[in-house]
Amino acid sequence: MLATLSAAAAIAIVTRDEMQLRAAPRDSAPSQAVLWQGDSLEIRGVKMEYLQVYDHRRERAGYVRMAQVRQIDLAPAAAPELKAVVRFVRDTPGAEALGIGYAAAFLKAAPAIAIDAEVFDALGSMAERLARRASSRLDKRSEAVVAAHLEVVANYGVIIRSYEREGAIQLCYDGEAFRRVLAMASSPAQRASAALGLTRDECIDPALPVAQRNALDQWRAEVLDKVDVKDLPEHVRNRVYTRRAAVWSSIAFELARKNAAPAQAANRAILELASVNKAELAEEDRTAYAEAAVRAGSVRWAAEAPVAAPAGLNVVTRPGQPGETCVLLVDAQHDQRAPLASRCTYGIVWNASARANAQAYALALAVQPLDGWRELWLFHRGAGGWRIDVLPPAPIEPTLGYAEFAGWVPGSPKVLVAREARIEGRIKRAFEIVDIDSLAVEKSADRPDALSGFYRWQDPAWKRQTLSLR
Repeated sequence: MLATLSAAAAIAIVTRDEMQLRAAPRDSAPSQAVLWQGDSLEIRGVKMEYLQVYDHRRERAGYVRMAQVRQIDLAPAAAPELKAVVRFVRDTPGAEALGIGYAAAFLKAAPAIAIDAEVFDALGSMAERLARRASSRLDKRSEAVVAAHLEVVANYGVIIRSYEREGAIQLCYDGEAFRRVLAMASSPAQRASAALGLTRDECIDPALPVAQRNALDQWRAEVLDKVDVKDLPEHVRNRVYTRRAAVWSSIAFELARKNAAPAQAANRAILELASVNKAELAEEDRTAYAEAAVRAGSVRWAAEAPVAAPAGLNVVTRPGQPGETCVLLVDAQHDQRAPLASRCTYGIVWNASARANAQAYALALAVQPLDGWRELWLFHRGAGGWRIDVLPPAPIEPTLGYAEFAGWVPGSPKVLVAREARIEGRIKRAFEIVDIDSLAVEKSADRPDALSGFYRWQDPAWKRQTLSLR
């Protein structure tokens, strides 16, 4: 990170964007390069109101006005002053490149004994904020400025990685400064900031192989568990609980996929989610909380204790092709050898979720093909025999969501369904009355008590277990 800083005793740090590096000490001289805040220049002399400098990043010499830069002494005695500037700019939006330049200067000037976790915490926070800003929707002018700032911080060794997600580019800081915070003596707040910076779900490489993703999730859980939450501000504590819930939900899904015991992980996810104090939830954290709740809701059946299969209409499973699970619909007259209907899937079949209606002509089953995405399978009998239809959480490409059975409407071919899904970056929730034969949504509301039919006929077990009513 520090190798790019000159070994000279003094440097100049650019404090404004689009500053010109002139060929001579006058404003009318040709421009050698365009400089951006945070750029560091080696000072080689003074002429009138100009500094004679050398830009090692661009390999250009020239002149800059003294008023447009800050001269920095890299002697150890200057370290406290540099650190004070880092403290001042660390939380200033748009000044990340400048703050990282000062942080690099401090690390160059300070003796080893004076370097603590604070400067790495600030450096990591500024790098993460810059990456978030670069990932957001910007106008062309702002895009150009952010791109230039990314080049500036890259010159200091700050690594920003890019991933393609849902048709957009997500930029993420690689977290080197946060790892240093966790390796040093640091405060609970600093450790929480570092752990949250290192465990962002959107910064996991989508192309990561399954085995490596499983190991990464275990590591993320360990990092978050090392954060002592009792002395944290309530809103920061909520962030840790929310992130833990999301991570443990992924671990539960991975354990279930490996035919291991996922109950403990699923219970942990639900417990962490329940620990969030919603009254103290910061506005900017509400989306993360809603997404963690959907992830925990998608694996909630893993936390349910297994029960004996009821008599009558039910499902059993058996292995299919490698990696497949085949679901067989059976009853008292039709066993596994002659099932009423069957379908195979590469997803996880939550057998305990099977619910048949009183007339035994329909059955609902939860099946989870992806981490954070759970579908509702409907087995129903019609004029042509038994059919199997799939109700997804939303009519979009699978991202995040679940659809779950919430009850049967007595005396009619209708089912109550609760759905939550991330659509266009927002979590949307719906409680619906669905016609079993056509799968048409007859009525829908964002609250169950807004539908009289839903309110009257919702299944008591669903109401007790679901996370959609949080």
